[in-house]
Amino acid sequence: MSDTMTKTEGPILETRSLMKRFSIGTRFSAEGRRTVHAVDNVSLTVRRGETLGLVGESGCGKSTLARCLVRLYDITDGTLLFEGEDITGKSLRELRPMRRRLQMVFQDPSASLNPRRRVGDLVAEPLRIHTRLSSSEIDKRVAELFDIVGLLPDHVTRYPHEFSGGQRQRVGIARAIALNPDLVVLDEPVSALDVSVQAQIVNLLADLQEKLNLTYIFIAHDLSVVRQVSTRIAVMYLGSVVEEGPAEEVFSAPAHPYSQALISAVPVVETTPGGSRRRILLTGDVPSPLNPPSGCRFHPRCPIAQDRCRTERPQAQSFGDGRKVACHFPTI
Repeated sequence: MSDTMTKTEGPILETRSLMKRFSIGTRFSAEGRRTVHAVDNVSLTVRRGETLGLVGESGCGKSTLARCLVRLYDITDGTLLFEGEDITGKSLRELRPMRRRLQMVFQDPSASLNPRRRVGDLVAEPLRIHTRLSSSEIDKRVAELFDIVGLLPDHVTRYPHEFSGGQRQRVGIARAIALNPDLVVLDEPVSALDVSVQAQIVNLLADLQEKLNLTYIFIAHDLSVVRQVSTRIAVMYLGSVVEEGPAEEVFSAPAHPYSQALISAVPVVETTPGGSRRRILLTGDVPSPLNPPSGCRFHPRCPIAQDRCRTERPQAQSFGDGRKVACHFPTI
């Protein structure tokens, strides 16, 4: 099989039992050094051309996982494959040729853009680092990118604070697609924007995906947005993926108790008496990643937890509709 066929038919990104842990505190503090289990045993497959939506409560590890996937964070354990190549332990020098094909758009465009530099320079920077284009060719490419994302030519000389939130996010998107990447990780790209601007950015991302043949990992809190843009959904809880599958199947009939509670919180329009949705309210707080529960991570809040859930951690089970559910008693 040729390399071209391999890249086309195989997954573009794959994780196997990926873990990321942080050590906090010092040995001189009262509590000593402690470990944060930020990402715990995550196995995912991202296929070329699709959009994988990643959802879950705040603090569940979505953004940490995103930074691991683009190797902004070193990985504690497990394996990360990009187009079949193991990039888990690659050095910064070894990763450099791969950076142009694996990009990220951050949640807060104000924080991710250097306020001391003109936005044209920020978008041109990856071109200067990764290509041998002349200055005139770089200027031409920057102008083209600004046009693609809906910005005006004279915007290149402005600073980030001179733009609205939506415009700053467009700059971030322009910078991410400057090198024609294969995969873009979108870490809550619309959460800091007004609703009307969110729709514009979502439409822009959809157009770019079609024109540039991009693959997305889309992280968001708004499940309605995730359902609109995603091909498949992965639901995270306390650092682990508890359910994964086709977007419509997961939203219409979630199989994990946590997925059911999460999706029940999405507002629906009650056009008919039978169109209402029963709201599932979880009791208790999310456990600390410093001291995750034994067995199933969700069992302290799960309405159907049994003794087995408290002692045995469930492994992801595959089902016929393309779903994977990490639960001893899935409703599927």
